[in-house]
Amino acid sequence: MNKQDELSCLEIFPLLIPQDNERLVYDGFVHTGGKDLRLCICLPSSGNLSDATVKCEWRLAQILSRHSAILKQRLSQAADLPSFLQDLKNLLDQQPHQNAQLQTETSVVCSQLISEIENIGWDKLLSVDSTFQNISLQLRDKAERSHIIKIRLSSKHPADAPVISTNLPNKFDFHWNSKSTLRHVVDQFQEVISKYLDFWDNMDEIDKNTWVLEPEQPNCAAVHRRIALDSNASLQIVVDPHHPRMLPECRFLGADQVVNPLREKLNSNLHLWDVESSLLSNLEKLLDRSFPSPSNSKKEEFSMECGICYAYRLEREIPDKVCDDSRCGQPFHRSCLYEWLRVLPSSRQSFNMIFGECPFCGKSITVKTTVQG
Repeated sequence: MNKQDELSCLEIFPLLIPQDNERLVYDGFVHTGGKDLRLCICLPSSGNLSDATVKCEWRLAQILSRHSAILKQRLSQAADLPSFLQDLKNLLDQQPHQNAQLQTETSVVCSQLISEIENIGWDKLLSVDSTFQNISLQLRDKAERSHIIKIRLSSKHPADAPVISTNLPNKFDFHWNSKSTLRHVVDQFQEVISKYLDFWDNMDEIDKNTWVLEPEQPNCAAVHRRIALDSNASLQIVVDPHHPRMLPECRFLGADQVVNPLREKLNSNLHLWDVESSLLSNLEKLLDRSFPSPSNSKKEEFSMECGICYAYRLEREIPDKVCDDSRCGQPFHRSCLYEWLRVLPSSRQSFNMIFGECPFCGKSITVKTTVQG
C-alpha cells in the first residue's frame, strides 16, 4: 500500500493503525453510535482484497451481521483498502439509529441475563459467550458428581423457550412459559438429577471395582458397560437408569467354552436377584464369581489386541470374536476375521456363516458374514 492510500485510511478511520512494516495488518477502532469499537483487518500479501480477513468485537459484529453479504461483496469488488473502508463508513453512518437501538437491546439482554445468573449463583456459571445467548452451568449432586447444562437462549427470550443440552442418560424435558427464567430451568434440572442418584451410585461402584472395557471414559449419560470377566470373556450390560437395581440387559462376549457356562449360570440363578442389593453384588452373585478389579489385576490383561490387525479399537469395533480353542483364545475383530477367512481358499460359506481356520492355531473358527460396526 502506498503512502497516499495509507493517509486515506487514516482520514476515514483515524484510530485504525497499521501494525506491521508491510502494512498488511490494520488494527484499532471505528467510531459508530457514539462508541469506538474494535476492528482488525488482515490483508493478503497477494493484494487481493477478497482474501482479506476481517475481525471485530462482538458489538460491532452484531451491528454488521445484518449486512454481512453486502460487506463481503464490497470487499471482493473494492479496488483498494481505502475504498472498502469508505464503504464500511458509509454503511455505519447510514444507520446510527439502528445501531443505538441494537446497543440498547443488547444492554437490556445483558442486564436481564446478569440478574438471572445472580439468582442462580455465580459459582454455578461455567461460561457465557460474547452474544449472551450461549450459557454453560455446572451443578453438583450429593456425591459431588459434576453435571453440565448448556443453554442456548432464543432471540426472543424469555417469550420463547431456550434450547437445552445436558449429560443426563435420558432427554431433559422441562416446562417453560413467557414468565419463566433460567432459575426455573435449573430447579427442574436439579430435581431430575436427584432421580438418577441411585443409577449413578450403582454405575460408579462398577467403574471403581471392575475393569470397564467400554466405554473407555464413562460419563453420566452412559447406560451401558462392558465388564472384563477374564482374558477371553466379558459381560456387556445395559441398565435402565430409572430402575438401576433391576436385572439389566446382559450379553456375554468371548470364547464359547467360557461364556456358555456363564450364560447358563446366569439363567439358572435369576431367582437370586435381590432388588435391595447393588447391581454389582447381584451380578457377582448370579455368576458365582468376583469380577477382576484394579486391586487384583491389570487392565492390559483384558484389553487384548486383535490377532489380525494388532489393534484394540477399530473405529467403533473391539475384538469380541475369540478362538474357541482354550489353548489359543486369541481375540479378533469380527470384520478382520471375516475379511481374513473370505479370501482363504479353504474357507466355506453356509447361509450367513463363514467357516475357516483360526489364523493363530489353525483350529476351526466361524464368523457371521454380516459384519456390524
